[in-house]
Amino acid sequence: MRLFLSSYRFGQHADRLLALVGKPGPVAVIANAADSWPRSARESTVTSDIAPLRRLGFTPSELDLRDFVGTPDALRTALSKFPLVWVRGGNTFVLRAQFARSGADVVLPELVKSGALTYAGYSAGACVMTPSLQGIELFDDPAEVAPTCGIDARWDGLGLVDHAILPHWDSPMGDSALSQRAIECFEIAEMSYWTLTDDQAIVVDGERVERL
Repeated sequence: MRLFLSSYRFGQHADRLLALVGKPGPVAVIANAADSWPRSARESTVTSDIAPLRRLGFTPSELDLRDFVGTPDALRTALSKFPLVWVRGGNTFVLRAQFARSGADVVLPELVKSGALTYAGYSAGACVMTPSLQGIELFDDPAEVAPTCGIDARWDGLGLVDHAILPHWDSPMGDSALSQRAIECFEIAEMSYWTLTDDQAIVVDGERVERL
């Protein structure tokens, strides 16, 4: 299993993403965490993520989970064409709901655990890999899920890592008071957690887990 989970894009560890993937090639960009945003803003987020991936030598293209609602087999076929998936930030609850609607919450773990796919995600794209989204509601509004996705918010993550993740720690994008409240939520629930500055990343390569 190969995971690259960060607070903001590559952090200071683009080299480790490249090492994890091997030779840069096609990458599926999933931007569904931004589905509750205005269309123009969402389109801008896709463009802003594609450019740095291209600079690293990748060939990125968007894979929109809304095109695969209720068709997990079609999603599996589409993802099988890519060695890497890149999942950007936004609203973690919206992303989790779109994973559920498309079957990505089943397909992605299967492909990642089999070694067929490397998963890279930042902010919401990292948080959705944890066991629970408890505490994330301090930053991302679960109420955006119903009007955006037509289903109730899900509070379970995919559980490919066994820690909660708190991104944007000690960062201009973060809120120190809310971050401290999130930590209190994790500790009350007896959840292990990682804090990540915008320079840091979690790298999982087989049995090896590193917080960089």
